[in-house]
Amino acid sequence: MTIETCPLSIEDIHDELQGIKEIAAKNNLPEMYRLALSCIDLTTLNSTDTISSVTEFTEKVNQFPAKYPGIKNVAAICVYPNMAHTVRSTLNVPNVKIAAVAGGFPSSMTFTKIKIEEAHLAAVAGADEIDIVLPLWAFLEGHLETCTNEISSIKKAIGDAHLKVILETGVLNVDQIWQASMLAISAGADFIKTSTGKLPQAASPEAAFVMCLAIKQHYEETGKKIGFKPAGGIVTPEDAIFYLTIVQEILGTEWLTPELFRIGASRLANNLLEKITGSDAKHF
Repeated sequence: MTIETCPLSIEDIHDELQGIKEIAAKNNLPEMYRLALSCIDLTTLNSTDTISSVTEFTEKVNQFPAKYPGIKNVAAICVYPNMAHTVRSTLNVPNVKIAAVAGGFPSSMTFTKIKIEEAHLAAVAGADEIDIVLPLWAFLEGHLETCTNEISSIKKAIGDAHLKVILETGVLNVDQIWQASMLAISAGADFIKTSTGKLPQAASPEAAFVMCLAIKQHYEETGKKIGFKPAGGIVTPEDAIFYLTIVQEILGTEWLTPELFRIGASRLANNLLEKITGSDAKHF
């Protein structure tokens, strides 16, 4: 499989991002904070997660509409695959998706058959969305067909659930991010996502820019819209608005919906609530 290199150099990308940063500064508005909040994948991926703690976590989402009327709820709750059923049995508010990490998350260092089965079981347990990790062990050695086959097999196994493919962009250069983006999209990804949040290197504006360019090219060639999710290290409302503005400037405002844009963050949710309400918020 041959995939083109990124059409822009890192220097060009930095120049473009400088202009977007100036636009983002003007986008720090209450309505944009509300939009960002509605695109959050509220996440708990701790070794100490239990049925009780995940139930309590989900109840906070259930309680949100009554506590904050007029503010849209988060887009999804993201958990480990064995907790998908717990969220499904607890969640009782509309328009909030259930996402589960699977496929040997976060390293993708296990057998393909196990990845496929884990993703399938997560979907059966109630996950609307499955987040998997690009098998870097194969990608970094150029075994692109292995990566493609694995992603497409998982996509087939999860039925109607949406597939998010995490590229772990913090360990990739610009050309590799482009290649990984195009590969994941061609293999069946409904979303491409920057990072697991489990490595020191997480989301970056440069990675977001390249990934959005890849999504744009795919859309121009096929008419199919692929979603984008920055994740890892996004804590401040200003950071969230910067990523949101990158999407806006490259892909357009039609991508600024929970169906096509997500932010992987949890601490960010309370920080955005404080901006929106003007008071301390410790809801999530």
